Amino acid sequence: MTVPAHSTVRKSDELPKEIIDLVSVIGELPVEHRDRVEQVLARVVDSTRRRRRILQLVQDALSQLRLDMKYLMFDLEATRRERDEYRRQLEGE
Repeated sequence: MTVPAHSTVRKSDELPKEIIDLVSVIGELPVEHRDRVEQVLARVVDSTRRRRRILQLVQDALSQLRLDMKYLMFDLEATRRERDEYRRQLEGE
């Protein structure tokens, strides 16, 4: 089953301009040539979308990791302050 070139691209997918241009050019090809290329084009579009989703997941994971590190550093500093305060109290007794 072939997918028409115009249905393989949705504007919300934010595909690179080059792929959108390629879809337009392929859409203008004669039917016998277009049918041969559309399956490959669909795989390229799917691959591009998948890469973008993966990249977004990695970026989100890195952002979460940075936030977690900030919380851990804050907690570490608070723990050190508490430790130092307890030491001062023990030495003062």
